[in-house]
Amino acid sequence: MVEALRIGIAGLGTVGIGALKILTTRKTELALAAGRPIEVVAVCARDRGRDRGVDLSHVAWFDDPVALAASPAIDVFVELMGGSGDPAKTAVKTALKSRKPVVTANKALLAKEGARLARLAEKKGVALGFEPAAAGGIPVIKALRESLAANRVQRVSGIMNGTCNYILSRMEAEGLTFAECLKDAQRLGYAEADPTFDVEGFDTAHKLALLTSLAFGTEVDSDSIYVEGISNVTPLDLRMADELGFRIKLLGVAERTAQGVEQRVHPTMVPKTSQLAQVMGVLNAVSVVADPVGELTFVGPGAGGGATGSAVVADIVDIARGISVSVFGRPADALEKLVRAPIRRHEGGYYIRLQVKDKPGAAAAIATRMAERSISLESILQKGGRDRAASGQSVPVVLITYATSESAIRSALARIADDGVVEGDPQVIRIER
Repeated sequence: MVEALRIGIAGLGTVGIGALKILTTRKTELALAAGRPIEVVAVCARDRGRDRGVDLSHVAWFDDPVALAASPAIDVFVELMGGSGDPAKTAVKTALKSRKPVVTANKALLAKEGARLARLAEKKGVALGFEPAAAGGIPVIKALRESLAANRVQRVSGIMNGTCNYILSRMEAEGLTFAECLKDAQRLGYAEADPTFDVEGFDTAHKLALLTSLAFGTEVDSDSIYVEGISNVTPLDLRMADELGFRIKLLGVAERTAQGVEQRVHPTMVPKTSQLAQVMGVLNAVSVVADPVGELTFVGPGAGGGATGSAVVADIVDIARGISVSVFGRPADALEKLVRAPIRRHEGGYYIRLQVKDKPGAAAAIATRMAERSISLESILQKGGRDRAASGQSVPVVLITYATSESAIRSALARIADDGVVEGDPQVIRIER
């Protein structure tokens, strides 16, 4: 009889309990799929007395995740604590050094230590699975690392944070402000008490860093990602996007360019007819453009105990089957140093909203500065401005440009500010057509 694969789980939050429930309720099916039984034999969590809705009387309890990682009682260490530092970092390294395969959902740790952990896993001859670290239940890691191995990936982009997508969807549908939607998202459990990591784009950036490495064979480099969040998006921006045939989404984009790999996270206007525009609420979506397969789009739940727990179990089943692949699709020493394409070299269309002072020549000054930088304007719109202009107040003016460079836009806006014809900071949102 084949011996059971013994699992130790560190972290019994939403994802940990989700994975544990799958492993305990689907034991027979998983044993058939894996070719051997899979048993959770040990766990580690901060509060032993908390009711988690599962029977843990049959498992060993550890107070120290590092001790669990080193324990000879387990064959596989599952790290679901989170955080780029300790105890997660030391626990994962301890398990790998002990020649134990590791499964982790820790995108922050991998974004910072991915290459080093991959080298350690390869040196010790064990697997490091991280399917749950990006896009939850969407199997995009396996797709990039295995299913698309015959392809040359040109671009990876997508909606990778359900909190941001929920907020933007509610703002668009109900005309609410960012602050109103954020408060409601926190009440419903979609946003943390401190939502900065999500709404300012850092969560998406960590996920994008992992997908970039898989897609382009480069070392994980989250520091090279240009990041903007959604806190400055207003109901007016969403209404203007709607009138122009777009929706605003927080996108993570990684793309090959002549200058290197462009990595960026920011609010983006996408055509309503696009697949990404149809993804609403807390769902995630990842689009991959590759040769020869073309464009593929994966849509599904990006968070939650069931979805992310499913990804955890998928990695465990692969380990049970004896499937072993390079952590990032190629040996860690073969990963290339990422050549960064600066955001100022980015080219595309732009939505620009300016608060223009009611003074003679203001519009002409703006048009002149744009022309000086060879920026062609597709349209100019003024919203709700007649009454305010008549009373001497500033008015919102929206410019839509044809394709141009980021550097040209920033240069023109700096000169417009120097001319003293606008108030406050401009709103700039990139357009993906």
